[in-house]
Amino acid sequence: MNVLQISIAAMPFLLALTSRMGKAIVPCQLTSIVTVLLGAEPHRAVVAWCAGMLIAAVALRERLRAG
Repeated sequence: MNVLQISIAAMPFLLALTSRMGKAIVPCQLTSIVTVLLGAEPHRAVVAWCAGMLIAAVALRERLRAG
């Protein structure tokens, strides 16, 4: 994997860091790691990446909604 692919795979983790919710950071970090590990199998990597982005997006929305 090149640097661009790894940075895209880490996007859920970075988005969860901006949400500052501890409960969302660990699952997003795990999905980012799984995405990198499954890089050779793109369909499975996309499923892991989408799950991480969903978790991170909900956490970010809750942070913005709270204030």
